[in-house]
Amino acid sequence: MIKVDNISKTYELDNKDKVIGIKNISFEVKEGEILGIMGRSGSGKTTLLRLLRGVEELDEGSITVSDVTVRAGDSQFYYNQLKKETAIHLQRSFGIWPETVRENVLRKLYARKYFDEESTDFNVAESEFGDEADKILDMVSLTDKADHYAAVLSGGEKQRLIIARQLAKQPKVLLLDEPATMACPKTKQEILDAVKKINKELNITVVVVSHLPEIQRYLADRVILLENGEIKKDGNPDEIIDEFLSEMEEPEDIENISTDETVIKVEDIYKRFYLFSGGEVLQIKDINFDVKKENIISLIGPSGAGKTVLLRMLADLELPDKGKVVYELDGDWVDISMPSMQRMDVRRKLGFMYQEFALSYYSTVLSQLATRLGYKNQDVVKQARKKAEKLGLGEELLDSLYALIDLPESEARDLLAKIGLMPDILEDLFPKFPETATKEAVKDIFELLDLPLDILYRKSYELSGGQEVRVMLALILISKPEFLLLDEPFGDLDPITLRIVANSLKKISKEYNITVIMISHNTDFVKEVSNRTLLMEDGKIVDDSEDVDKAVDNFINLCHADYLKENN
Repeated sequence: MIKVDNISKTYELDNKDKVIGIKNISFEVKEGEILGIMGRSGSGKTTLLRLLRGVEELDEGSITVSDVTVRAGDSQFYYNQLKKETAIHLQRSFGIWPETVRENVLRKLYARKYFDEESTDFNVAESEFGDEADKILDMVSLTDKADHYAAVLSGGEKQRLIIARQLAKQPKVLLLDEPATMACPKTKQEILDAVKKINKELNITVVVVSHLPEIQRYLADRVILLENGEIKKDGNPDEIIDEFLSEMEEPEDIENISTDETVIKVEDIYKRFYLFSGGEVLQIKDINFDVKKENIISLIGPSGAGKTVLLRMLADLELPDKGKVVYELDGDWVDISMPSMQRMDVRRKLGFMYQEFALSYYSTVLSQLATRLGYKNQDVVKQARKKAEKLGLGEELLDSLYALIDLPESEARDLLAKIGLMPDILEDLFPKFPETATKEAVKDIFELLDLPLDILYRKSYELSGGQEVRVMLALILISKPEFLLLDEPFGDLDPITLRIVANSLKKISKEYNITVIMISHNTDFVKEVSNRTLLMEDGKIVDDSEDVDKAVDNFINLCHADYLKENN
């Protein structure tokens, strides 16, 4: 079915340095086989998958999928033929239409025949492909979400929708790049079972990239281990997993215990969401809890339970319909939703990292770190107040502008455009930190995150996936925040890199007395780092426990996550 013969791929960075993606790789995959690909971030896994898909050109060697062969030096025609035989779900890819789940699948089915997804005639699509769309949605367990708009799906549901759209193309080979990494255990189980079902019932050959041992054990017939772009070992899943994990460092022997000092109060939070069609989606209610200084709290629960919405309300990126979130500041309690100069001081001490984070594409790592320090440095904020006064900007507007710095760049630009301001206003008010001072400030953070200083001059597209996540964490940590809010940003790290991050997070939070509230679906990571868990289900907190191991095990059982039970 698949034959890979001595393929290589090298990339050239902006500074003309060469980076090996894949080097002299050869292997075969039988029809109907599920082949797993493992390796650390930057080992070449995604490059290999993109070569198999035909979206990257070979430097050397050849790839055969079914009756199609593409060789180094071939024209785009042959790569297009390879694309017809394969379908791919890329890591962190959420390329879907702002329509219902069913319409997303119908578009792809229509495009398969008429080659124009954008101009889909839904009357034709429904009459010709309606039954097939229903079967595909059933296969990925999205039947009950068919009429929901894609934008309101949870991360795990979006991933299943992407897989459904790929199935609509009737591929002979399904290429999956971390297809379930970001999902909760319940949704992950559904995704994995869907892949098994697709493989068995449709006899589709599957190549699945995942660095999670439990996924490879549950899915793969055989696993290839990559290291530095080369095949280190090829064998049965247990053998390869043992080899892979042999390099993992030991957990840092630090017990993070919170103080008795309350620093955040969440009081009577209530929030309701509706769809234009389909009625109520989520109702968050009766949310009350206090956060002690130096707590490391994990919000756990199924996808769609309301965890991200709650976290955004803690950062005032989402407003509750009722209730409030207050932070302790120099003996006063500050309502994070009420404009004030005190709220600016709270924001300066707060760091937020998103699940679907994005580094600036064209800026160097050093430039982005300097910008971040400019936003969060205490002296810069004081100067911003003076500049705002000279520009005739009121304190309430300055406070509102400062709120934008914790939003994703695209979201902040859109909001500024709506009120007629250019993005430059933020840089004018909060200028970059000097580069020399930035390099000095980031040294200890880079050391704790196991990041080399020479990547300071790289751009985001020149970083591996693992480096990108750790650089984003460094951006948040460089200003030494007192409060750190993490929305599942580490979900796609390999376990070796995740252990480095876990150890770093424990050391940093202990050294700088940081209070952490994070969302994570990685149950081992939650056990390793947290000293308290809040379990959410259907918009409510149903359990608040300091017995983290027991709470996580109960959650696994609640999710019927067989893939995790088998791993244990």
